[in-house]
Amino acid sequence: MAQFKYRLNRLNQYPFMTIGLIVIMVLVYGAMTLMGGSTNVNVLITFGAKLNALIQQGEWWRLVTPMFLHIGFTHILMNMITLYFVGMQIEAAFGHTRFLVLFLVAGVGGNVASFCFSNSLSAGASTAIFGLFGAFMMLGESFWQNPVIRQLTQTFLAFVVMNILFDLFAPGIDLAGHLGGLAAGFLVAYSLGVPRIGKVSTIKRVVATIVLIGGLVWLYLHGMAQ
Repeated sequence: MAQFKYRLNRLNQYPFMTIGLIVIMVLVYGAMTLMGGSTNVNVLITFGAKLNALIQQGEWWRLVTPMFLHIGFTHILMNMITLYFVGMQIEAAFGHTRFLVLFLVAGVGGNVASFCFSNSLSAGASTAIFGLFGAFMMLGESFWQNPVIRQLTQTFLAFVVMNILFDLFAPGIDLAGHLGGLAAGFLVAYSLGVPRIGKVSTIKRVVATIVLIGGLVWLYLHGMAQ
């Protein structure tokens, strides 16, 4: 029995959601390559890249699929490296199911923000990855007294600031998507709570949920009206 509990604990600690997401994205990238290349606009549109005109025509699923697509080898390489290292830590903190919900909702949040504020075709897991950064910000705000969390939060805050500054001056970067994912991840983390680490105020969780849902609905409707 003790050995079984040990193996179960090891399984619970293994970041299989993070690994699973990486595998899915690599497989999708391979399929795109076989279909004509991940930088081919037609291939990107076929696989579900964010394109405002098509979303406004009813293809709402393009707010979900872009987070599984990548444009070029460097894009997927950098995103998968970041997802692996950040995802492992967030999955360990929030648990497998909460991590997956956080990743997906933050990714959608970033794509909705991009839909509202950017007319460019876009794709990539960056919206969801910025959501994981947002979750770190939530951990830092809620559990600042924990020295490990405080140090990680400071590190990732500096990383986020540098990325945003880079986004401001680099062409072709979906800044709205990144900021939307960051904000959505921060709010989703509050909504879900972190029972593995400690208790989060019920009031904060309710407020975060209301702001998250209200914000997503407003952004979506605003984008549809453009």
